Amino acid sequence: MSIPQISVVTYNIHKGFSQFNQHMMVHELREQLRALAPDIVFLQEVQGRHRRHAARIDNWPEEPQHNFLAADVWQSTAYGRNVVYDHGHHGNAILSRFSISQAYNQDVTHLRFERRGLLHSILQVPGLARPLHCVCVHLSLFARSRRRQLDALSGYLESILDDDTPLIIAGDFNDWRNEADNLLAQRLGLVEAIGGLGGDGGSPGRSFPATLPVLRLDRIYLRGFSVTHAEVLSGDPWAKISDHAALSAALSWSDAA
Repeated sequence: MSIPQISVVTYNIHKGFSQFNQHMMVHELREQLRALAPDIVFLQEVQGRHRRHAARIDNWPEEPQHNFLAADVWQSTAYGRNVVYDHGHHGNAILSRFSISQAYNQDVTHLRFERRGLLHSILQVPGLARPLHCVCVHLSLFARSRRRQLDALSGYLESILDDDTPLIIAGDFNDWRNEADNLLAQRLGLVEAIGGLGGDGGSPGRSFPATLPVLRLDRIYLRGFSVTHAEVLSGDPWAKISDHAALSAALSWSDAA
């Protein structure tokens, strides 16, 4: 009997531009995501609208980036608008092959000049006995703000979920000091996918900058799953698409989950 399995990817897509904003790469991004074919995609810095780019760049997608990337492959999408300006907005997104029954964007802004949100979606996964809760995060560049945001995230999830509810939290944590591991493990019972495999001494994978990663900024945390494979997708072609590397993980669960 085969073991139930899903695959997930998290990627900070830098609003669809290459490092240093040299080239618009959203079309190449769509090709690579489709070749990778994950079941669930967690995206950060997703451009929901940008009127100036739309007027200036010939092949700028007419629809929001999360819908453009998901078209004909990922049937359900959720988008959390975090940063709004006169010509557009950007935020986090989740693309899913499974039905998203609910979505909620939690504002965790600490500093006025650094708008942040946590996108929480509930997915109905065939073969999984209970709904799967997914949270896409993009945390602050500042340690004090990150700690407040992680506390807000943990408090929110503790208030609505049982301790054994299947849960995946993924995204750009900006957490090069690796403070999130202890907090999320202690409060929510989460393990980090790449460290959970024992890779690189049990630490999260290095994901920034994508050309030669040295900082451990991006993570996939999970509860209720086993990691069968996980990797950091850096170098070509990923380093040409964004300034971050992508993270990928294959997850399995028991029939009783």
